[in-house]
Amino acid sequence: MNQAHFRHFGEAQRDDWALIDARFRDYVEDAPRRVLAHLLNLAGDTHGYPVDRYQHCLQTATRALRDGADDEMVVCALLHDIGDDLAPANHAEVAAAILEPFIDPLNTWMIRHHELFQGYHYRHFFGQDRHAREQYRDHPAYARTVRFCDDWDQASFDPDYDTLPLEHFLPMVERVLGRTPRGGLPEPLPEHRVEQD
Repeated sequence: MNQAHFRHFGEAQRDDWALIDARFRDYVEDAPRRVLAHLLNLAGDTHGYPVDRYQHCLQTATRALRDGADDEMVVCALLHDIGDDLAPANHAEVAAAILEPFIDPLNTWMIRHHELFQGYHYRHFFGQDRHAREQYRDHPAYARTVRFCDDWDQASFDPDYDTLPLEHFLPMVERVLGRTPRGGLPEPLPEHRVEQD
């Protein structure tokens, strides 16, 4: 398998970067498969909830789809807790970072803040302010985040709900995560245009 042989970037040549760029583009295209493989890590342990985190994510996405949400919102629903496995203390931030290059900035904000907004339903049991989300009432993503949490996320712990399987969501995930990342990917310059200092 071809690979670059430099020991540090100062030794790298244009051909090295062309090879790395080609491999990187293949890697980017394979992101949906890797993300979904990680989603499967949420299966099994319920952490005390009525369903495991994987079923919760599937159920949230199913509810969003059945409520008329578009592909992007359904994918946000499916992946909103994907960070639970690696970063339980800031899982929303991890999920937002994964989705951010491919989704509307207001949806990124929604995923990043869903944990705080979700707290409306339980923070008072921990002596915290359940109305903490009200500080964002004037934010353009406030209403969508409330809807996401109130209608789909907090309602998706029902072991008897008719939840759709992951396979149902695969085409949506491939469409959304298959988009060119926001801002695009840098294109290698032709050899005659490469500037050297």
